[in-house]
Amino acid sequence: MLAQPSGRPDFGRLIEAVAQHRDRQAFAELFAYFAPRLKSYLIRTGAAAGTAEDFAQEAMMTVWRKAALFDRERAGASTWVFTIARNLRIDAARRDGKALRELDLSELPNDPAQPDQILSGIDDEARIRAALEALSADQARVVRLSFFHDKAHAEIAQELGLPLGTVKSRLRLAMIKLRDLLSER
Repeated sequence: MLAQPSGRPDFGRLIEAVAQHRDRQAFAELFAYFAPRLKSYLIRTGAAAGTAEDFAQEAMMTVWRKAALFDRERAGASTWVFTIARNLRIDAARRDGKALRELDLSELPNDPAQPDQILSGIDDEARIRAALEALSADQARVVRLSFFHDKAHAEIAQELGLPLGTVKSRLRLAMIKLRDLLSER
């Protein structure tokens, strides 16, 4: 398996191995990862389970046949594979004269994070945790309830038994302090 430092397979390298060497093991790894995800995506776009499975298999065969066309500079591996499946579904619908539900590209899964993105995320997470710990207990509590528990200000006020204005003030002061703490580098 060709893996990234994050431990996740490097799908771009797997596709390149299929393109350059017709590497069956690399294709098996790609198939094992993408086929069930493609099927799930196609079902979410309105395909019946059996049809979704057929499209997923056809998409993976296209990956095998056209792996040489993959260009990691133009798209990530996941985007490229899911676009193949999406296009196969659109082409089939056009042939059949059926209208498709609008396909939303935001439903495509994100490409695996790159090592620098992972390290940056870890660094950001540590900075945010440290900044939250620098808040007063009252401020940290309203921030957590508002942003981590997605509660409205009125709900927070009711839960904590505080006036709404107090909750809003604590949140505003906490956000000012967090902005200052996080802008320091």
